[in-house]
Amino acid sequence: MNLHPISTQVTKPDRERLLNQRAKVIWFTGLSGSGKSTLAVRLEAQLHKQGYKTYLLDGDNIRSGLNSDLTFDAAGRSENIRRIGEVCKLFVDAGIIVLSAFISPFKSDREKVRRIVGDENYIEVFVNAPLEVCEQRDVKGLYRKARAGQVKEFTGIDSPYEVPENPDLVLQTHQLSVSDSLKLLVQVILPRIQQSSI
Repeated sequence: MNLHPISTQVTKPDRERLLNQRAKVIWFTGLSGSGKSTLAVRLEAQLHKQGYKTYLLDGDNIRSGLNSDLTFDAAGRSENIRRIGEVCKLFVDAGIIVLSAFISPFKSDREKVRRIVGDENYIEVFVNAPLEVCEQRDVKGLYRKARAGQVKEFTGIDSPYEVPENPDLVLQTHQLSVSDSLKLLVQVILPRIQQSSI
């Protein structure tokens, strides 16, 4: 391929200074029903109130648009996460704080995203709730379908979830309220996105 990406005159640090923030990818990973999307939505609202420029990427939204051509087999899932990583990279280059809420069950896929966006830009949040709690919540009815054999290769049922080894934050959402989880998130995230720390 004969590709020659252009060199722009405006850099990522220039954009960060203009937006008065440090661009990061906040990557929420965990089982379906663990609370990833709930926390990402709440965190984004809080950051927005404080004047931060954010964008939230969520599994269903991405799957219905950008990645609507992908299957749910192992290769499709891996490519789904890779593309999301590339989208995150563009947002970070634009100076935006990206909140990404995806099951992303495989360590290799999460590490791929970390490499794509840059280790210094990646914050991993493991939203940890036991399978039985997630099944009780089962907001979308997916566990019920997986148990009935209507959904194949469902994470936690007939496909594994690889627990993150060194996440930046672990939130035990079966023990913490949403408000308490949010407080912990803000404590970890704020120092990393404030412009004063550049």
